[in-house]
Amino acid sequence: DDWPQVAFAGRSNVGKSSLINALVRLKRLAHSSRTPGRTQRINFFLINETLYFVDLPGYGYAKVPDEIQRQWRPMIEQYLLNNDRLAGVVVLMDARRAPMDSDLQLIDFLSRHDIRVQVAITKVDKLKRSERARQIKAIREAVGSHAQGPPIPFSTIKHEGREAVLSVIADWIVPSAENPVGTEPQNREGEQG
Repeated sequence: DDWPQVAFAGRSNVGKSSLINALVRLKRLAHSSRTPGRTQRINFFLINETLYFVDLPGYGYAKVPDEIQRQWRPMIEQYLLNNDRLAGVVVLMDARRAPMDSDLQLIDFLSRHDIRVQVAITKVDKLKRSERARQIKAIREAVGSHAQGPPIPFSTIKHEGREAVLSVIADWIVPSAENPVGTEPQNREGEQG
């Protein structure tokens, strides 16, 4: 169909599913797991019959068979490069970790292909104030000018950053419009997305 798509990408266990659930205010729209690498397909969630949130498989330390990991790269690249519905990609980075080469390579790849990028720094509530400021600064410097704007600190526990991420998404899909994804998604019982 013609609905725009916003993809969410990041390392395994960075909190993609939790962030998606926080954005739509549902606890179990996107399934989250304590075991890294559970998302092994591209998952589409239709939000308010306005757009899709797209949960991409995580990368990094996922404990999945090498054969499956080798299949992910061409699948994800094909999705990203051959998709005229893609409005942008929210790249998640864990506040407790230094930016990894894989994070920066993804951001560089998206930037080189003129795909909009917004970095969200997850799990900021797990850091002390001084650590948080230092990590946000390190991520901001590592990302540089490749992202659309400065990284957005995000906490699913304290509900921090939700409105800022939704504002970016709204600008991507309907510039200067009211936030189209700020209300509850239409999700009938038993259906996903």
